Amino acid sequence: LWHAGGAGSDALTIALAPLAAGWVVLARDGSGLATLHEEENRVPVPLSKVPPHVIRAVLDAEDDRFLEHGALDLRALTRALVVNVQGGGVFEGGSTITQQLVKISLLNPRQEASRKIKEAALAIRLESDMTKQDILQRYLNAVYLGNHAYGFQAGAETYFQTDIDKVTLGQGIFLASLIRDPVGADPWTNPEEARARRDVVIDRMDALGHLQPGEAETLKAEPLPTPPPQEPPKGSDYFTERVKQQLLADIRLGGTASERYAAVFKGGLTIRTTLDPGMQRMAEQAVAEVVPDSGGRFRAAMVSVEPTTGAVRALVGGSDFTSAKFDLAVQGAKQTGSSFKPFTLIAALENGFSINDSILGTAPCRIPNPGSEPWEPDNVEGSAGGVLSLTDATVQSVNCAYARLVALVGPEKVVEAAKRMGITAELEPFLSITLGAQPVSPLEMASAYATLAADGQRHPPQFVDEVLNRHGQLVFKNEPKGEQVVSPQIARTVNKTLTQVVQRGTGRAAAVPGWTPAGKTGSTDNNTNAWFVGYTPTLATAVWMGNPDVDEPMRNVGGITVYGGTYPARIWKAFMTGALAASPPVGFPEPEPSPPGQFRFLPG
Repeated sequence: LWHAGGAGSDALTIALAPLAAGWVVLARDGSGLATLHEEENRVPVPLSKVPPHVIRAVLDAEDDRFLEHGALDLRALTRALVVNVQGGGVFEGGSTITQQLVKISLLNPRQEASRKIKEAALAIRLESDMTKQDILQRYLNAVYLGNHAYGFQAGAETYFQTDIDKVTLGQGIFLASLIRDPVGADPWTNPEEARARRDVVIDRMDALGHLQPGEAETLKAEPLPTPPPQEPPKGSDYFTERVKQQLLADIRLGGTASERYAAVFKGGLTIRTTLDPGMQRMAEQAVAEVVPDSGGRFRAAMVSVEPTTGAVRALVGGSDFTSAKFDLAVQGAKQTGSSFKPFTLIAALENGFSINDSILGTAPCRIPNPGSEPWEPDNVEGSAGGVLSLTDATVQSVNCAYARLVALVGPEKVVEAAKRMGITAELEPFLSITLGAQPVSPLEMASAYATLAADGQRHPPQFVDEVLNRHGQLVFKNEPKGEQVVSPQIARTVNKTLTQVVQRGTGRAAAVPGWTPAGKTGSTDNNTNAWFVGYTPTLATAVWMGNPDVDEPMRNVGGITVYGGTYPARIWKAFMTGALAASPPVGFPEPEPSPPGQFRFLPG
């Protein structure tokens, strides 16, 4: 930006806006997940990080007397004028590095007299406001080097897959040679022109006495950089996309969408996330090893949440982010089957029912549905038959028992309980909600079950721990505060019930040695979706399996019909066994004993 000074002053004031810079995404342990940018890939570095031989190459290529002359180099301008007149065109520019910085930072690149006059005036002013070192540092971070690389650090990464402080003399000369014509001398598309341009810089350095005898020919023999191999997609790419979307919606980075966009893509932020790299590898491995080959028809998604903070520790949203960016763990809402039953149980307990109350579970069942035809579900996943307690109806996942229970409790109360627990999807108060007939994402299910694991405290899922600005200063840190949305007594009662699902019910395949996890299986009509959602006091994990594109029955998949207690429970066990291995087992607090003599047989 440039403008006239304040009142009473006609001095010219220059303020160079901060350079746009990409953002760095770090895992929980500080390891790198990604460096992201929009069209301008830029990573500003201090001048002290740029090796002297690289600086020398830049000066020899563009302005060898930069440290000696002022803002303008009259000798270079005179030489350029003579060459251009003799050649009948524009062959040399004669611009100093200061003038070039003014052009790329403050002016448009059009070749016209008025622009050149402004450029000269601004260059003079800039050199009075900034030191030569500051100007050179800004220039080395601002100049375009082709293939979306702005600045020498991005250039070193793009062409040599290294940092600027590790660049050799030959590599530095090549980068310097790109300044004059980064598109025309692109080594990937115009290698002959790139080589010719690089050799001009080598000859220039040799003529100025800045190379050793015979070194020029050695440097000319160095190969040009070739395009780097395509980096394979990482499982954490789905996680990084969630981080991006969460930041773009965070008003702490700007009051408008455009302000947040500029902060995320151009602000040079460092984002420390909640992802645990070890758990992420375990999650990807569990899915890859357990899900049988089906020609790509059936896939699994998983998300794991820390109950006491809401921190998302692992996320498997798909198998290939490059070809399928749709995140099955966050965006892939599917019918949840019986894994939704705990929300009905919570609503029942909150409305005066006891876990020891008895109810009829016999199928088929015909449930009155005011204003519509009676609802007639059947027992699918669990055992059918007889009168049983709410505990056993849950452990054996008896549909008809829960169909009768939701009619007594009221589906609107189930919706309200699920919303409090962390389900954000739109839910309709239909009787079938108790059997998971409405779509919900794995992230929502893991988050809601995490509320039970946290003794009834709700912590919304978090992907970001803290954000630092380009100077390493804290912008904000997420310090989650839980909200008690279910009483500890009810949470503990449900926890105790769901531990029995794993010990003796439909979730036995999810048992983790040394631990007493809680969980619930879920399977939908025709076996089109299968779930296992489970938790310990330290980690809550949801696993879904199915065809993400169509409702296709999962029969004879690896030789079996898929229910929640088969592959999803096995995936869950494989992941949780590894994820919990380094921690001592922790149990759930026991609920207070139920008052004697208050158990009853529920009608229906």
